[in-house]
Amino acid sequence: MDEVKSRVNLALATLAFGLSFAAWSLLSPLAPQFQRTLHLTDTQTGVLLAVPVLLGSLARIPMGLLADRYGGRKLFTGLLLFNMVPVFFMGTVSSYTMILFWGFWLGMAGSSFAIGIPFVSRWFAAGKQGTALGIYGMGNIGTALAAYAAPWLAGNFGWPYAFWAFVPIMAVAALLFWLLAEDAPGGTRAGSISQSLLVIKREKLSWTFSLFYFVTFGGFVAFSVFLPKLLVDWFSLEKTDAGLRTAGFVVLATAMRPLGGYLADRLGGARVLVMVFAVVPLLALVLAIEALGPSLWPVTVALLATAGLLGLGNGAVFKLVAQYFPRNTGVVTGVVGAAGGLGGFFPPMIMGLVRDHTGSYAIGLALLGAFAATCLALDYGVLMRRTATASESSASTTRPGDRRVADCRRTP
Repeated sequence: MDEVKSRVNLALATLAFGLSFAAWSLLSPLAPQFQRTLHLTDTQTGVLLAVPVLLGSLARIPMGLLADRYGGRKLFTGLLLFNMVPVFFMGTVSSYTMILFWGFWLGMAGSSFAIGIPFVSRWFAAGKQGTALGIYGMGNIGTALAAYAAPWLAGNFGWPYAFWAFVPIMAVAALLFWLLAEDAPGGTRAGSISQSLLVIKREKLSWTFSLFYFVTFGGFVAFSVFLPKLLVDWFSLEKTDAGLRTAGFVVLATAMRPLGGYLADRLGGARVLVMVFAVVPLLALVLAIEALGPSLWPVTVALLATAGLLGLGNGAVFKLVAQYFPRNTGVVTGVVGAAGGLGGFFPPMIMGLVRDHTGSYAIGLALLGAFAATCLALDYGVLMRRTATASESSASTTRPGDRRVADCRRTP
C-alpha cells in the first residue's frame, strides 16, 4: 500500500478528529461561567457537561456501522459540516434549556472517533496499526485546544466567539478532507447491518474491550470535562488557569496514546493494560484522599500520572480492536467507543451529585479505582489467558523469536 498516501490520510483523519473533539469539548472550559451566570447547582452543571458526551457516545454505534459500509471520506466530511450548526447556535443561547438543547447536538462531534478508526486502520498493516491508531488518537488534543482557546476567546471577545471562531475552521477542514482524503483501496466492507450487529452479539470479547475503554477513555473524557470545575472548587483558580492546567492533562494523555499503541504493537495490548489497571486504582485512592483536604502538588502529580496511564490504555485498547476484529473494525469501534464515551458521561453527573450531598468529590474518585481494579482482573482472566494459549499453540510450529508475530495475527 502506498506509504505516502497512508501518512497523508492519517494526517487528515487526525486533523478532522482533533477539530471534532475540540467542538465536542467547548462547553467544559466555559461551565464555571455558565454556572455563575445562570445560578446553576453542581448537579445541573454536571448534567450540562455530560449532555454532549451522551450523544457523542451513542452516535458512535451507527457511525461505526456506516463507516464499515460507506467509508470514512464521505462520513467525516459530512460530520464536519454538521458540527458547524450546533457550534454556531451555541453562541446564541441565553437559557439553561437552550444550552442543553444545542449542547446535546454538539455531542455529534464526539462520534467522529468511530469513523476514523476503521478509516485509518485499513491504510496500515497489522504490525503498524497500533502506532497509527495511537497517532490518530492524538486528535484528543482538540480537548486541550478547547480548554485553552475558549476561555481566552471568551475573555477577549465575549463568550459567543468561543464557539463562533471554530465555524470557519471546520468549514475549511471539511473541504480539505473531501478534496484530499481517500478510502483505502480494497478496504474490507462489512455485510448488512444485521450481520454487523451479530458480530457484537456473538463475540463477547467486544464487551470486554468496551469495559476497558469505559475506564481508560471514559476517565480521560471525565477528567478533561470536569477538571476545570474541580480545580476551581478545590483551589479557587481563575478559569484561564484551570483551563491551562486541564490542557496540560489532555496534552499528556494524548501524547501517551501513540506510545500505548506502539508498546501494544511490540509487547501486546494485554500486557500494556496490566500496567495501566494496576496503577490507576492507587492514583484514584490518592485523589480520593486529597479530596478531603486537597493540596496542589500531590493533586497535580496524581492527575498527571493518571493522564499518562489513561493515554497508554487508550492506545492499547484500539490496537486490540483492530487485531481481533479486522473485518468488522467499524462496528466494534462504534460499540467500544460508545462505552468509552459513556464512561465520560456518567462521572460529571455523579461528581456533581456526590458533592451536593457530601460536600466532597472523594466517593466519585474512589469509583474510578474500583472500576480499574475490575478491569485488571478481567485483563488477567481473559486476555492474558488468550495470549498464553496462543503462544503455547504456536510453539510447535513457530520459532521462539516469531511467537509474538504469530500472536499479533491471531483473530478470534
